[in-house]
Amino acid sequence: MTETGTLTTTARAPASPPALGGLGLFTVLLGAALPLIDFFIVNVALPTIGHDLNASEAVLELVVAGYGVAYAVLLVLGGRLGDLFGRRRLFLGGMAAFGLTSLGCGLAPTAWTLVAARVAQGAASAAMLPQVLATIQSATSGPRRAKAMGLYGATAGLSMVAGQILGGLLVAADVAGTGWRSVFLVNVPVVVLGLVLARRAVPETRSQRPEPVDAPGTVLLAVALLALLAPLTEGRAAGWPLWTWVSLALFPLAAVAFYLVERRADRNGRTPLVPPSLFELTSLCRGLIMMVPFSIGFSGFMFVIAVALQRGEGLGPVPAGLALAPMAVVFFATSLCGPRLIARFGTRVVTAGGLLQAVGLALIALAAWRSWPDLGVVRLLPGAAVAGAGQALQLPVLIRIVLSEVPAARAGVGSGVMATTQQAALAVGVATLGTLFLSLVPSHGMRDALVTTLLVQLAGVALTTALSLRLPRTIS
Repeated sequence: MTETGTLTTTARAPASPPALGGLGLFTVLLGAALPLIDFFIVNVALPTIGHDLNASEAVLELVVAGYGVAYAVLLVLGGRLGDLFGRRRLFLGGMAAFGLTSLGCGLAPTAWTLVAARVAQGAASAAMLPQVLATIQSATSGPRRAKAMGLYGATAGLSMVAGQILGGLLVAADVAGTGWRSVFLVNVPVVVLGLVLARRAVPETRSQRPEPVDAPGTVLLAVALLALLAPLTEGRAAGWPLWTWVSLALFPLAAVAFYLVERRADRNGRTPLVPPSLFELTSLCRGLIMMVPFSIGFSGFMFVIAVALQRGEGLGPVPAGLALAPMAVVFFATSLCGPRLIARFGTRVVTAGGLLQAVGLALIALAAWRSWPDLGVVRLLPGAAVAGAGQALQLPVLIRIVLSEVPAARAGVGSGVMATTQQAALAVGVATLGTLFLSLVPSHGMRDALVTTLLVQLAGVALTTALSLRLPRTIS
């Protein structure tokens, strides 16, 4: 009797939550790095791609934009599917697809084949990336979660800078005569390693209350994001034809329709793609609002500096990429100190980061004004290092803030919303600051166009610094 009761009690005891160990954390962070590296890795390879495939500027824009738009449009859906079918399963499937599409990019015989492969690569990234943060949220807790989130933020920021550096090194190395193709082919062995490690070390997690896919919400979100991102990324190269203005006018209508459909689904007891209740979380709302101008400035700067150094100064891919090495090194070193600084000073660390980034950008603008056309690693060093430190005190903390109050059951959706916001802003940054810079070059010259664009970004940094004062003082 007692034995039976004991057995029954043991059988009914709730299973302990899966734990994400050190090797598993390394593996999911590897999966987080790949999509962000590939968003930026082509910046320094575009001139070589254009020459080799005889591609026009508009088609080269699509090589970048096709990836970014597909990635942004499908991220929230990727998060929902992970909650529904299992995050490890989606992570493995997304990573395998990323490897195959990277191979397709590397072997592309024509420019349009490359564009198609890049769109597919963006879709694969959208299946893989949301599972990273959702797994961290579901399989860690307390100090381990804080450390893991800090490392995720450091990985994200470092990947965006390292992408251009790695791209320059690979193009110049011309491994086995592959030229620009190596920037994509290098993903294949990394993906194989990631798949082996993921099968061994990444635990399976999913929502305890799986929620079906919201088809109307998914379609409307895709329409809204496409209406915004497609004209912004292709408009300048295409000469701003009528369709770009029609598309931009459609964006607010699609966004409002998406909100109304989601709110109605929530009120009727159905499960919306993006539950409106998520935006009742103060930390999530304020963190996302700040992340938009931060990401716009980050990606815009990376694109503009790559173009300025290669076209304006005639630097090769390696010197152009290595010019940002000080920013990458300082970003990584500073981000490792972030958790201790947050524990002591709270989110005012973000405000300090904004002020540092502003000083760094001002130093870069001053160096460009005084030294052009001899702007290189040495003259960029002070500004790049200070700006890198400032960015490292912002991005990892923002990611922690956005997800700090999201319930574990909705970790995939919350991660997808944050990643979508970040990715859409990255695409907008390349489109807006890149368009401003390239449109100023013919009339003002490369130096003045660069300085003007940096000053515009400086205004954006002032906005993020002001917004940081409204963040919650502490992170739960």
